Amino acid sequence: MEICKPLKTEDYVVQPVVDVSPPKWHMAHTTWFFENFILKAHKKKYEVFDKDFAYLFNSYYEEEGERTLRPERGFISRPGVEEIVRYREHVDHHMFELLDELDEITEEFSYLMELGLNHEQQHQELLVTDIKYILGHNPIFPVYKDFPEGEEVPKVNFKENYLEFADGIYDIGHKEKSFCFDNERGAHNVYLHHYQVLDRLISNDEYMEFMAAGGYSNFRYWLKEGWDWIQENKITAPMYWHRIDKEWYHYTLSGLRKVNPYVAVSHVSFYEAEAFARWKGKRLLTEFEWENSCKKLRNEIPETSNFLEKGYFSPVPRVTESFQFYGDVWEWTNSAYLPYPYYQKSDGALGEYNGKFMINQMVLRGGSCATPISHIRSTYRNFFHPNLRWQFSGIRLAESID
Repeated sequence: MEICKPLKTEDYVVQPVVDVSPPKWHMAHTTWFFENFILKAHKKKYEVFDKDFAYLFNSYYEEEGERTLRPERGFISRPGVEEIVRYREHVDHHMFELLDELDEITEEFSYLMELGLNHEQQHQELLVTDIKYILGHNPIFPVYKDFPEGEEVPKVNFKENYLEFADGIYDIGHKEKSFCFDNERGAHNVYLHHYQVLDRLISNDEYMEFMAAGGYSNFRYWLKEGWDWIQENKITAPMYWHRIDKEWYHYTLSGLRKVNPYVAVSHVSFYEAEAFARWKGKRLLTEFEWENSCKKLRNEIPETSNFLEKGYFSPVPRVTESFQFYGDVWEWTNSAYLPYPYYQKSDGALGEYNGKFMINQMVLRGGSCATPISHIRSTYRNFFHPNLRWQFSGIRLAESID
């Protein structure tokens, strides 16, 4: 609700592309999750707020019945925003009542609550990135809210410092008792060859060098599918970048601003990340190399990490902290999103949460400036199709060592 406060009423219903959901839909869907999976099952004599809402605000749970098609969420002009707010207040009220009434918190109920809260956090991040897409494709580049830009820093000569890891067998996956998603389970061993990894993210300045060197016009740097994608869509720069009076600007949630060269490049696709790495004579990490490097160097999340709570809603300049494995931007890996060994799909509708998406997508790691800090961990696996870039997604380089 805090994220939605700066919006105008008209902003709540816009759906410019299939991957972006209207803010009103996010509000209602996260509310429906608690109503459908917790209140209906656990609160005596609970009556749903509106029987049509299950059809309107279910996302992809086939077991929960028919639903509005994903590309048609922007058609839902009614119910209006005020009614959705009442719906959320209604469900919140009954959730608090339920928690007061329960004599015992079972393991099943506890898991549902944790899943619901983590699901809410996922949609907080999606809400931020969807709002940015909606406003960022408005031709007048409206300001969502004025955010601080982070500390001013002097010009920096970025060095390429690589961190080396010996070949060997390493643990991958979530083994603790704390909450995780089902796609993190199935802890297992992997053999990693001798490799090294850049101790920071790639900056806008470095990415502009790639652009100036003809990176978008030389097919030799691109996977065939990526080359076709940039040709068909006339892609010549990261999303939200605009060339104005021979300078690069980009849309931020504070409006149109000059591209800061000392900030991590963001809003690039997997294709762009892979092409940049190839141009540099390097490669992207695998997700196993990323997790192993993170655990060895910085498994704890530093207080300085730039997450949602920092309030920047954008990557910020970094000059002093290396081993930057958390926050700012999600890092594309060179790993396809597949099940781990021993992965088991949960029963019922909640078994649809992750498993059925394990095809034709790539894994990202580390969280972004729009991710709640308590939501991320070293084993967290995000995943998107390789052409998508409306998330805060960026680049880290790696190299195999003979």
